[in-house]
Amino acid sequence: MAGPVDSEAPGLRASSSGGALRDQLAETWGALTELVDDCSPEDWQAPTACPGWTVADQVAHVVGTERLLLGEAAPERQLGSAPHVRNDIGRFNEQWVLHYREAGTAALVADLKRVTAARLDALGEMDEAAFDAPSWTPVGHATYRRFMQIRVFDCYVHELDVRDALGRPGHQEGAAVEQALDEVVRALGVIVGKRVGAPEGSSIRFHLAPPAGRTLEVAVQGGRARLVPEAAPPATATLTLGALDFLRLACGRQAPAGLLAAGRITLEGDSALAQRVLEHLAFTI
Repeated sequence: MAGPVDSEAPGLRASSSGGALRDQLAETWGALTELVDDCSPEDWQAPTACPGWTVADQVAHVVGTERLLLGEAAPERQLGSAPHVRNDIGRFNEQWVLHYREAGTAALVADLKRVTAARLDALGEMDEAAFDAPSWTPVGHATYRRFMQIRVFDCYVHELDVRDALGRPGHQEGAAVEQALDEVVRALGVIVGKRVGAPEGSSIRFHLAPPAGRTLEVAVQGGRARLVPEAAPPATATLTLGALDFLRLACGRQAPAGLLAAGRITLEGDSALAQRVLEHLAFTI
């Protein structure tokens, strides 16, 4: 789930109109459905980057959250000892995971199709005013539009988790991917300023390779770190990596050391500052 954001950050690409958000959810839900439709029993039980969760558990989490948004109550389950459950939202998520472990993967796939179709119908009936209505979100009170931005991010990241667990790359570009990356872009000022503690006058540049590539620059000016248009002079520190590796790091799915060892990240300029950015890039809660 997303952390704190700067909603006015430059460098955002995805449209957040109601219709666009619906289409982005349809894009990632459709890709996830196609991905798991022919999973073998072994595929379903493959471990993922989320501690304690298999491929089936990832899909159960997506389905359960959308069932909640349809007004369906979460099933009550005794969690027992689950070290990866650390807060109330985690406990809520685990109820659906346990429910589908009992119900089985055939029921899970059927509900994935039923529930996402119903949610798309519901979103299609909403006008822009409804998307701007006040709403609870995982990061506090905001608008329903903000909630759906986070839903695209969350659903795409879980789709990526499933792809990585199964070794089935794909869906590396598109509107849903852009919205997911935008969620990290919104948080970069907080990450660089508060978590990294980059010094006054410094700048961090991120070169994200295609597909879905973009260049982002964060400058610390007047005691605040914020996204700025890319400057001509070299940045204090530059990180070059794939767009999806950037997303994996921001979501805590991959350790920086492994990507560095594999040559998938290049650091330039102030290497100590660049390394500190890598170590503090994970921002999801």
